[in-house]
Amino acid sequence: MSRSQPELTMVFVVRKDLKLSRGKLAAQCSHAAADCVLKASRANKRELDRYLAEGARKIVCEAKDEEALRRLFGEAKEAGVVASLVKDAGHTEIPSGTVTVVGIGPGPRDEIDSITGALPLVS
Repeated sequence: MSRSQPELTMVFVVRKDLKLSRGKLAAQCSHAAADCVLKASRANKRELDRYLAEGARKIVCEAKDEEALRRLFGEAKEAGVVASLVKDAGHTEIPSGTVTVVGIGPGPRDEIDSITGALPLVS
């Protein structure tokens, strides 16, 4: 990475109130990652290629509830950062249409951190 180009990242924010199993949480973050990459390939292919070439940094955080996820999604969209709001299909643990995770990025780390930086990591 050159000094003139910002570090790129992707952040997934999951709902703490749902208490998803680890497998379900991984699947929902995977849905968000796939959608964010597809959106990024249309929005800024060069930045996506650089993100993938530089190691594709990913972080998983948690937020209190659906309202918090929707607020983060709106902030990302307003900032012009790629974002995906994932709703579950309802095949396993939770009802169809349940909002589970928001994916933000790939994009400049400083921009994404300004949206998600205060959130705790998933433990």
